[in-house]
Amino acid sequence: MKTIPNRFRKLALTGLSLTLAGSLLAACSGGGNSDDPNNRRTLRIGTMYGSSQEEQYFRQQYTDLFEFTHGNIDIEIVPAIDWSETQFEEQTPDQKQPDPLEKVKEIMTGPNPVDVMILNDSSMLGSMVQENLLKPLDPLVKEDKIDLNEYVPAVIEGIKEMGDGQNLYALAPTYSPSALFYNKKLFSKLGVEVPTNGMTWDDLFNLARRLKTGSGKDATFGFTFNQWGYSDGYYDMVNYAAPLQLRMFDDKAETMTVNTPQWEAVWTTFANLYKDKVLPTREDLQPDPQPDDGKYRYNPYQEQAFFKGKVAMVIGSYSMINDIELFNKNVDKFEGMEALDWDVVSVPTFAENPGVSNYIYISTLAGINAQAQNPDDAWEFVKFMNGKEWGKLRARSSYELPSLIEFAKPKEGMSYNMEAFTSVRPVPQRNNATWSKLYQERPNLSLIDQLAATEFNKVINGEMSVKEALAEFETKGNDLLQKIKLNPNGPIEGVNDGVYGAKELTHSASGMAILD
Repeated sequence: MKTIPNRFRKLALTGLSLTLAGSLLAACSGGGNSDDPNNRRTLRIGTMYGSSQEEQYFRQQYTDLFEFTHGNIDIEIVPAIDWSETQFEEQTPDQKQPDPLEKVKEIMTGPNPVDVMILNDSSMLGSMVQENLLKPLDPLVKEDKIDLNEYVPAVIEGIKEMGDGQNLYALAPTYSPSALFYNKKLFSKLGVEVPTNGMTWDDLFNLARRLKTGSGKDATFGFTFNQWGYSDGYYDMVNYAAPLQLRMFDDKAETMTVNTPQWEAVWTTFANLYKDKVLPTREDLQPDPQPDDGKYRYNPYQEQAFFKGKVAMVIGSYSMINDIELFNKNVDKFEGMEALDWDVVSVPTFAENPGVSNYIYISTLAGINAQAQNPDDAWEFVKFMNGKEWGKLRARSSYELPSLIEFAKPKEGMSYNMEAFTSVRPVPQRNNATWSKLYQERPNLSLIDQLAATEFNKVINGEMSVKEALAEFETKGNDLLQKIKLNPNGPIEGVNDGVYGAKELTHSASGMAILD
């Protein structure tokens, strides 16, 4: 299981930057009543995951600046799931993992509730709003005359959609977008018009077909879903289809819902992409062998199809810009490779759900507990965390973009289409509580996800048609759901963990699988 603190580490700012920035902010603050011994308060901040060993790092990233400039406020960090409490316990195959929502509710509704709740899993927000755990921020925003137009619209609207669709229950200082990177030289060479913002998936796939040339080692492809050029086809399909929010089984986990025209359309689209060689396979992109001359040449881009000029378009995270910058500065050291002339456009979306994508992640959502004992300081912290001083520091991140528009700019010395990273909203997941509870009560539901990958691979390998595979998936799935209902988390006779040959999978709010 992944540990959320790994996400925090990707956001790291150096201690030196924090110290210098803290000094500047302290000088500007004038100290206020920070030395008043009669006005000391404690602000309790809840996190989803953590431990005493990780608290110092969390404080450096999220609270030290605030505490430095608000000297009369003491910060207490309260993790909902404390890793140190269970990390040395004996683990058993049928052991249930703690329910994150239930653990969060405990620290928000107990006798000493936290004042602020920081979420690094945005899919939790909708469930928390449904449970009335968070205070709406709209009245506070209006009272303090905070202009939400100064924030990236896709982030603000995305947070609203993840809540109840109308109100704002949290703010996020940063977000992790992806975009469609493209190689200008390949488009020019083939005389094909470059991609544009706001394309649909059909637009992209049609464009990719026009860019497929050559065969064997001389082949170039129009598009891949990641910069390495190949991956698990089922994983790609899941991310692609996530905005459609199709379900594999009903909300009681008793009946499969996959043998439908909607699922058939998704599977057929992907089957044709592989059949027509629009998407390359691992065999298509085998790297050239290293020269057998006794010399070692480190080339981190050797297996990355986009950098080798083998692929014209690729979906990449914001951090891929750093990879391109480093590559172009050192390209003379990589034999047979050329500097990239590139740009980006927004990730394609579905015509029936425009502007919504599974390739954007909003993390570090900060909300105020509806039962906060110190709501005034809680709002002061949320404001500070999402203010311009903090935003300026976060703009230095190589992995995320600040939510404030004025700091969402191209890296210094570079020029590219920033709109590509600011125009797509995340998939709303308001009913996550239902699915989370199902998977908590029946861990063996992951076997359905593995079965899905197996049936899908039968289509990709030409063993079955889409119709045949979905029909078989429905039949086998219905049988497996009944076995899981009777035996939700223990060994199932005739079905072993991993028997379908799929990777470890977790579920999304729509009941679709996501590779973990």
